[in-house]
Amino acid sequence: MKRWLSKSLKHKLSLLLLIAIVLPLLATGAVSYNIATSATEEKAKQSGMNTLRQIADKLEFVIQDVENMSLFIIGQREVQAYLDNDREDVARYTLNVGFLTNLAFSKKYISNITINSANGYPPLSNTTVLYSGLPDVLRKNEEIYRSSTKWWTPLYENQTTEGLKKVVSLVRPIRNVNNFKPLGELSISLDEAEIARYLKESGWEAKGFVLLLDANNRILSGGESAWLNRPVSELFPDIVPMAEGSGVLNYGHGDGQKTILYYTLPSLNWKLVGFIPTQIYTAQNVYVLTVTAVAVGISLLLAAGLVLYFIQWVTRPLTRMTQTMKDINPDEPIPTYEVKSSDEVGLLLHSYNKLSDRIQRLKEQVQLNEAKKKEADILALQAQINPHFLYNTLSSIHWMALMNQDRQIAEMVGALSDFLRFSLNKGEEFCPVQQEIAHAQNYAYVQSIRFPGQFEMEVYIDPAMHQQPMLKLLLQPLIENSLIHGIQKKQEPGFVYVHGELSGARMKFVVEDTGIGIEADKLREIRRQLAWTGNGAPAAKTSYGLRNVHQRLLLHYGSEAGLTIDSEPGKGTRVSFSIPVLEEPA
Repeated sequence: MKRWLSKSLKHKLSLLLLIAIVLPLLATGAVSYNIATSATEEKAKQSGMNTLRQIADKLEFVIQDVENMSLFIIGQREVQAYLDNDREDVARYTLNVGFLTNLAFSKKYISNITINSANGYPPLSNTTVLYSGLPDVLRKNEEIYRSSTKWWTPLYENQTTEGLKKVVSLVRPIRNVNNFKPLGELSISLDEAEIARYLKESGWEAKGFVLLLDANNRILSGGESAWLNRPVSELFPDIVPMAEGSGVLNYGHGDGQKTILYYTLPSLNWKLVGFIPTQIYTAQNVYVLTVTAVAVGISLLLAAGLVLYFIQWVTRPLTRMTQTMKDINPDEPIPTYEVKSSDEVGLLLHSYNKLSDRIQRLKEQVQLNEAKKKEADILALQAQINPHFLYNTLSSIHWMALMNQDRQIAEMVGALSDFLRFSLNKGEEFCPVQQEIAHAQNYAYVQSIRFPGQFEMEVYIDPAMHQQPMLKLLLQPLIENSLIHGIQKKQEPGFVYVHGELSGARMKFVVEDTGIGIEADKLREIRRQLAWTGNGAPAAKTSYGLRNVHQRLLLHYGSEAGLTIDSEPGKGTRVSFSIPVLEEPA
């Protein structure tokens, strides 16, 4: 099998297309059922969640209305006057009862509004309450109630002239609006039957139901009447705890499996919980599965024919290209290929033609660079060989000066001998940074003896660079150029500064002088001459030292290592270059 694939691109494409087309089509049949199930279930869940939000909006409106009403009642002047009076006032009692009756008349969800006086005056209420379960609820939850400015009770019962009613109430204390003295308490009760009507008329699934739970997950409304005020976990033992916000849970197994949707009312942390039997939205999946199986079968037949056609169509130009390239001679120019299309294969052939032309030009450029490198190395070698005879002669002069006790001549000759010894250096191209600096200092010392008092040189090199290798004979030509073309043409003494710093993976060197500087036109010409790459007419002769150093930097370190020259007439010149840190010389 492996050998069969390796011999032909057509074989590989055949196998890949079979895997890429046939297998996904076969897998579609199995996946489609899950997709259909998920889509139907998701639609039912979204519809159910929208219904819960609509119910929540109604309940939030009722809750907000009751809380706003409570603030309105507490701030009423007649209510405040009745509760804060030194004695019972029948007129105000009658006036306030009428006020509460009118306030609750148009709101069916309000069972009763009751105001209890802290002084023991008769309570104000819009309806007659024969018995109220509120006092028992407040005693059981006294700590929570006393610590709150408003509190919603659990579900409890009130016996009124209209019969027994299950209610949940908003209870809040009433204080004097001027001195905050406690005057009594207000309770506004919501009729559970009215809340249940909201739940039943919401348009929920006929075989499902919706429950309203309080913050302790006890049933406030919905479902069967026997469920009220019982924990939901008691009726549905294996239900998973519901988090804040909204969500979806699965409950039960087999025919009794249900999908549970819940939505939290932000204001009270009450939850609306809807139950949907799973079998409602799974009945449609059989039809979808049948349609999918037929579609997959037809697709398999079409895919088999298309695979054969596309393989032949795609591989035809590549086969012709292979026949053209198999007899190419590497030593000859790469032949071009005729492009007949503009698709990806055509772009590939076009790029191949451009690449062959680029390779040929790069070969010519490499040959030119190698020739220039050899020329520069020969020039450097000549500069090393010429002083060889002088080095031996100067060594003899050095000893003669010592014998004659002429110390200045001996030191000058010794520095010159060290300078020539480094220049020879057995033909090696690289040396440590410390040795290159010493070579430059020997040159400067000889020049300072020749031209006393004309210049001073200061050197600072980062100690971390001392043992790093670098191409030799780079700094001395730059210092020589500063002395000859900058400082010696100036009337007063000057300075030469040599700096070296380590920056990441590169070493930067700067040679700066306080000479006469370079005029702008001449500086542009020098930069143009240094930038000449050998193409076109050659540049006019510039300083041999600058040109030689620049070319050697480019040849050994690349285009980022050339010289950078900055100058200001009358103030001086600054020449710098940057080279990479090498573990070993290239």
